[in-house]
Amino acid sequence: MKTLKIGIIDLVARQPTKSIYARLVNPNYTSLMPQVIAVWLEKLGHEIHYVTYTGFEDLHRLVPQEIDLLFISTFTQNAYTAYAISNLFRQKGVITVLGGPHARAFAQDARSYFDYVLGLTDEKVIRDLLEDLSPYPEEGRLMSAPRQLEEIPTLQERWKFIQKNLEKTRLIHVVPMIGSLGCPYTCEFCIDSKIDYKPLSYDRLRADLSFLQSQPKPPIVAWYDPNFGVRFDEYMDLIESAGPAGRVAHGAESSLSILSEGHLKRLKKNNFVVMLPGIESWFDFNAKSKQGKNNGLEKVKQVAAQINLALEYIPYVQTNHIFGLDADEGPEPFELTKRYIDLAPGVYTTYMLITSYGNSAPLSLKYLAEGRVMDLPYPFLDGNSGLNVRLKNYPITDFYSRMSDLARYSFTGKAVWRRFQANKHPLPRWMNLMRSTLSGKGRGGNYDEIRKRYETDPDFMAFYQGETRKLPAYYYEKVQSMVGPLFPHLPKKVLNYLQQGESNHNNPRLTAEANSFPLPAIAS
Repeated sequence: MKTLKIGIIDLVARQPTKSIYARLVNPNYTSLMPQVIAVWLEKLGHEIHYVTYTGFEDLHRLVPQEIDLLFISTFTQNAYTAYAISNLFRQKGVITVLGGPHARAFAQDARSYFDYVLGLTDEKVIRDLLEDLSPYPEEGRLMSAPRQLEEIPTLQERWKFIQKNLEKTRLIHVVPMIGSLGCPYTCEFCIDSKIDYKPLSYDRLRADLSFLQSQPKPPIVAWYDPNFGVRFDEYMDLIESAGPAGRVAHGAESSLSILSEGHLKRLKKNNFVVMLPGIESWFDFNAKSKQGKNNGLEKVKQVAAQINLALEYIPYVQTNHIFGLDADEGPEPFELTKRYIDLAPGVYTTYMLITSYGNSAPLSLKYLAEGRVMDLPYPFLDGNSGLNVRLKNYPITDFYSRMSDLARYSFTGKAVWRRFQANKHPLPRWMNLMRSTLSGKGRGGNYDEIRKRYETDPDFMAFYQGETRKLPAYYYEKVQSMVGPLFPHLPKKVLNYLQQGESNHNNPRLTAEANSFPLPAIAS
């Protein structure tokens, strides 16, 4: 096989930005698999051009124009940017490949815009792709491994690509690592809920941490595990055996169930500075938080006490909440969250609207089967910009009014000041202040704008109620600004959808049967 010139784009942002907050944090949101694929391809002897688009680079100059093959990894909210880039390169005869969460969730739609769409990906999938390497202009080829990876390239092997991202960082420097795949919990909204929990090689992880400790200024380790610390003592033993305690800082997403005081002490000993436990709902998902049958106010009090305890050991704690779930109804979920903010003033709360991402999770398939999913343009599927699920228990205008009220309550001057005072460590204190002032205050306004659209634009309500598939004009206009300078390069099929809508038939975004990549399970 001849040596190929291959571009790899990790699409962190969907459009140019001048945001100070984005400048600080976007380079730290890099994905792990683009680095993994870069290592595999380089080992096969190919010339690799790995780049990360964070919103500050010139996309037209980011990748050399004279390449043979282009890989793009993206989340769904950035999919149109990925489609436009693919369109530009395909016109030049470049073969394009899509991977990442959007490829997993919307494979049938994505294959109209790429030559290859990848689900679970291992070295064999990449080798098979290179052996074929044919253009598929009408309908891209779907490729997927039968199960998750057994292991990934070491940190040292990925380091040259990681360094490119570290050069873009300013105040905070982060390196992505993963210690396990799958999840022991079965939250139906999660893409990992049907994948058996599987730790990766402890010896390789120990070697990765030892390598990181050998660097002059080790960056923070961001553990990308779906749920870090399931085998808590084993992981802490591993980290402690890799070198002096505290040499490397860590951050992880976890369940509340692991944040007991004994565990918190050990996390502090090993310099865990960021923890992101998910709460999701005050009326559901109690297994992750060890709340048993506690619901409502009792759960709020118990969780707030646990978070306050965590903040005594962990400098930065963020909790994640989902609104619009079928278990929620009336004002109570919103009022309870306000009470939680009062009881745990140091925590930073993030709010997500329930969103269906194609075939990515059991809950998405359930909503599709029930006919409750709206065909909202991808840039709105970021958990905040739009709602693509018809709610079970809320009139749509009432829901957005309550979201707006909660967002404003969360970022009042009083709440921001209490959060600032409650955080004792300087960096989290100022990061929380920056997040609250630069990205938090606008959320109430966004919810208000959408609510007013539903109240004043009859096309909005007709679209929400399923009376028409034609998008309100607002979405077309908004997508133009959200995609930015690449909007004119969107494929004609996407532009036709945005302008004219689609028929009720043969729409791969709304068809549960178009499940190209079955929800996988690793054999135990």
